[in-house]
Amino acid sequence: MSHEIVEKNIGLMAIGILLVISIAGLVQIVPLFFLKSTTEPVEGLRPYTALQLEGRDIYVREGCYTCHSQMIRPFRAETERYGHFSVAGEFVWDRPFQWGSKRTGPDLARVGGRYSDDWHRVHLINPRLVVPESNMPAYPFLERREINADITPRKLRAMQRLGVPYTDEQIASASDEVRGKTEMDALIAYLQVLGTAIPHRR
Repeated sequence: MSHEIVEKNIGLMAIGILLVISIAGLVQIVPLFFLKSTTEPVEGLRPYTALQLEGRDIYVREGCYTCHSQMIRPFRAETERYGHFSVAGEFVWDRPFQWGSKRTGPDLARVGGRYSDDWHRVHLINPRLVVPESNMPAYPFLERREINADITPRKLRAMQRLGVPYTDEQIASASDEVRGKTEMDALIAYLQVLGTAIPHRR
């Protein structure tokens, strides 16, 4: 039988497996490029400001995505706790997106505007002061580190090349926007914008 030939030949088996995985992947991925809801931003979505983009880089650098997801699934238990479920149009300019899959801490997809800047600052310096049972590490050093304003315009320019609609004026003023700001300021600015493109429905 022909399948016995394939099963006994490791080279043919590997080619067959790769072929099946490739076709299955294409069948799942290609249609998404033609769905308007997955390729166009939701109404009201704005690119991150220079300070928010710097904060996002700190979020990624510190590995926050390993404990916090940013994707609310369309189930009642999820939406009751976190708010409106996540939609693809919210993330069209995120490179890379921060959906995540593990929740050691709560989902942050709709955290923007839920707490004050001061709350976030205290929480990042010592999480147990506001959430006694928290096992999140403390990040007091972010308060002492200033953003390197000289490289911020290059970050915006790179994102512009990836399709984020930054204007040349926004790029030119990026250094001034972040100069003198700390990494703590930037991370809080990023957290405060998460999920705000879609109105909270609780």
